[in-house]
Amino acid sequence: MEENELLKRAEELCRRSERSGRMTATAFLTPAEQMLLREKIHPDRGTRMCFFGGYEDSERSIAVFLPEEDAEEEAPKEWGAGLIRAVRFKAYFGEPGHRDYLGALLASGIVRDRLGDILIDGDETTVFCLPGICGHLLTVERIGRVSVKAEEIPLDKVTIPKREYRKKSFSVMSMRLDAVAAGMFNLSRTACAKQITEGNVSLNYRVCMKTDAAVGEGDVISLRGKGKGMISGLGGNSRKGRQFVEAEILL
Repeated sequence: MEENELLKRAEELCRRSERSGRMTATAFLTPAEQMLLREKIHPDRGTRMCFFGGYEDSERSIAVFLPEEDAEEEAPKEWGAGLIRAVRFKAYFGEPGHRDYLGALLASGIVRDRLGDILIDGDETTVFCLPGICGHLLTVERIGRVSVKAEEIPLDKVTIPKREYRKKSFSVMSMRLDAVAAGMFNLSRTACAKQITEGNVSLNYRVCMKTDAAVGEGDVISLRGKGKGMISGLGGNSRKGRQFVEAEILL
């Protein structure tokens, strides 16, 4: 969805919630779209914007606008299950991957923003979706050449696979995007700068083409073809004034 279209839609849902005193919600949003709404949408007093993807730390989430008296720090189970469903697929004689599931479901006519995260755990896969397409997912019997059986499960029964990270420590002269990304992905600063100017690097899920963009603890950096990592901590400085950086690289 184009940025302006997304913002108009979110503002409309926010105003509707304010007028009616009832909850409203978007479809699933990418991390970049979520960042955009956090930056641009500021609900008036009495309404709050929350993000929920079916489980804690989900990548794709819906934006929910709800009355202040119903809003909590975390998405309440009472309304979460009404907005998002979970379908578990059991695969037989094979283990389809994320790309296999996404390709098969999109080929069946489902629009991408109706689907949330797809969690692979061996021969079992959980797909989060909007309620309107849950019934369709339950009819899916094959993912590629592999037979599958689908069943809806409660959100609190979903098993979340543990995300594995590789920790890395390095030092930089300054907390610029080109320097930090080079350290994270084992590139020279010159090579990394080239990747940035070619649009291959994202900062907090949005393409950033500024080599000198400031980064800090908690920021997420992605490099096309190399992966994604988060700056998990900052240490002290070396005798030569270099900043020590700690990062977690998603495996």
